[in-house]
Amino acid sequence: MNGRVTIPSKPLRIYTVSLGHEETVFGLVPSQRIVGVRPFTQNPAYSNVSTLAKTIEVIGRSPEQILTRNPDIVIASPFATEELIMALQNVGIPVLQMELRNDPSGRVEDILFLGYALGEEQRAAKLVIEVQQRYIAVKEITDSKPIEERPRVLSITFYSDKLYVAGNNSTEGNIIETSGGINVAAEAGIERNAVTSLEGIIAMYPEIIIIPQPEEDGGIEFRDSLLNNKSLADLPAVLEKNIFLVPARFFTTLSFWNIRGAEELSKLLWPEDLADREFLQFTFPE
Repeated sequence: MNGRVTIPSKPLRIYTVSLGHEETVFGLVPSQRIVGVRPFTQNPAYSNVSTLAKTIEVIGRSPEQILTRNPDIVIASPFATEELIMALQNVGIPVLQMELRNDPSGRVEDILFLGYALGEEQRAAKLVIEVQQRYIAVKEITDSKPIEERPRVLSITFYSDKLYVAGNNSTEGNIIETSGGINVAAEAGIERNAVTSLEGIIAMYPEIIIIPQPEEDGGIEFRDSLLNNKSLADLPAVLEKNIFLVPARFFTTLSFWNIRGAEELSKLLWPEDLADREFLQFTFPE
């Protein structure tokens, strides 16, 4: 996204400035090559690489802090500031600014692209096979479900006194669709993650509500408030108490770890097929 980038040699000291990029990089290179992480990456409620990240020094996003770690390359998200990118490039550090996608083919392309940039093409190809096989395994089950049997699912969170739902082209929405559910927010014409109201929830009429919000960040209180809200009492999800906390680290992070979200939601939606299935974590390079 920041133009032509020349990487003079295989990067051995890597720093990234977003969680989704960090999770992808941890899947491609040994953790010893990652020279710094952010505090958020060490939080197991949101990060799928928290255990590995806890062995690495925490630094911030300022150019001064990044330069103390002497990286060979910096992987930046679309939200990285132009000032940050220019400050690093001006001292000769290659900066690769790239977005991450949340659709199946986009995940694969992101892994292959970062594998190429980091000189880890073979590892990237191996990881892609792992990701694709797990995606196909879920789809073989969920694609067989008749439309009339598919539950109406809503993904919703509550932060800063606002209700957020996941619509079309959202990470959570793609997980719902992969899992064989009907994303009622997308059906209502909502794009990506947007603010809604109690009236909006009622109009979407979900049969199942998932809350990708950690317990320690108000997830339990929010779930209980939905169950006890009299204006929502006639919703199928409330009547049947089908409101579930799901791991935020699987549902909100922008990396191939979203497949774990699809696996877990598929177990929830189709227990007769998957209730006894235990899904392993993804592998990491040695």
